[in-house]
Amino acid sequence: PIKIKIENMGKSRVLVVGGTGYIGKKIVKASLAEGHPTYILRRKEIGLDIDKVQMLLEFKRQGARLIEGSFSDHRSLVEAVKQVDVVICTISGVHFRSHNLLMQLKLVDVIKEAGNVKRFLPSEFGIDAARMEHALEPGRVTFDEKMIVRKAIQEAQIPYTYVSANCFAGYFAGNLAQMETLLPPKDKLFIYGHGNVKAIFMDEDDIATYTIKTIDDPHTLNKTVYLRPSENILTQRELVEKWEKLSGKTLEKITISEEEFLAQMKGGDFVMQVGLGHFYHILYEGCLTNFEIGEDGEEASILYPEVQYTRMHEYLSRYL
Repeated sequence: PIKIKIENMGKSRVLVVGGTGYIGKKIVKASLAEGHPTYILRRKEIGLDIDKVQMLLEFKRQGARLIEGSFSDHRSLVEAVKQVDVVICTISGVHFRSHNLLMQLKLVDVIKEAGNVKRFLPSEFGIDAARMEHALEPGRVTFDEKMIVRKAIQEAQIPYTYVSANCFAGYFAGNLAQMETLLPPKDKLFIYGHGNVKAIFMDEDDIATYTIKTIDDPHTLNKTVYLRPSENILTQRELVEKWEKLSGKTLEKITISEEEFLAQMKGGDFVMQVGLGHFYHILYEGCLTNFEIGEDGEEASILYPEVQYTRMHEYLSRYL
């Protein structure tokens, strides 16, 4: 019995900021599944958002603890952070939902003041911002802001892990990388360039599982962890082939050259331009796979071979 108690004591207490959001709720679920004492920041601003309130109550029923706090109340955040060992922030950085990345600077101040946090995972979970100095306007704002947050973390000497999770399958795989839809196209689709640039597609539940694995791991301290499970490194054409095989249908393929694609950005609204820019870097330039992981990085599927990650044919079968 004593051994069990010691094992439980070894599990870090985790605070998820943004625990009702798209990736946040999956991280809460993964944290609970791994047996971590899991806390969710219940922000006063939740107001009449009944879906979020009910989600929080459901997480509470599953064993999560709710801590009240607000970005407009510094003390409340300090008190919240003092109760945990690890802070994971999943605040949204996509422009078509809500874009609040720089709110994390307040969180950095709070963590520094509290002085007890042994790991902070800021809202990353996409392309590695450190490799995007050349990114196109206006989409580069996402990477620039993430780097401002990273600089603040490192200047405050807060222990960190950055998770580079590449393409969320919900946004990039189910739609075969088509824009403006989340469902597989029925008869025709666009192929970007020759369609042979490698990207990395991740089931969001797997992103959460790998993320939680990193928080007590000394190998990931002050490093970027890349989620690159080998079977999910695919070209757009390979992704389409998987769907065609599953569905038994051959789709008409319309290729868009790099010039045509970039021409679409001119005159588009801001949100569209941001999205197109990110698509361009992933599917024309290959920014997810055109580098080796260096000494300041680790690869999650090598560190945690026990994670049975979802392959994309399994993922796509959900859409049949």
